[in-house]
Amino acid sequence: FLFHYRALIFPFLIRQGKPTPFFTFLLALLFCVYNGYLQGRSLSNYAKYPSGWLKDPCFIIGFIGWLVGMAINIHSDHILRNLRKPGETGYKIPRGGMFEYVSGANFFGEILEWFGFALACCTIESLAFALCTLFILGSRAKQHHQ
Repeated sequence: FLFHYRALIFPFLIRQGKPTPFFTFLLALLFCVYNGYLQGRSLSNYAKYPSGWLKDPCFIIGFIGWLVGMAINIHSDHILRNLRKPGETGYKIPRGGMFEYVSGANFFGEILEWFGFALACCTIESLAFALCTLFILGSRAKQHHQ
């Protein structure tokens, strides 16, 4: 969680755009810090896994879901960052990748990523995070689609 793509890497990749309101930034920061603590504490202090857990179908399918979701998320963000040429404004519909199947491919990728994580971890905390991601990004995806 310390090196989360969306929080640490993505901000350095985006071009100059609309400024983010400070309160929105602060809420996102607090959520990431609290969630990172909750997930880390859950996995390090409370989760108990059998010795063969890394070979369990739940872990393998969850890990693959997380990996595919992250790849979709990163690729979709790349498409979105390159929609307009420098100085160009206005709305453009993204094409390519998962945007051929869903209008919010970046949101879909992140939702898949965290449900894969929840399946791999099998903790109530990871499921809670996946559900929060679904509800928050799902509502944003619906707005973007409209």
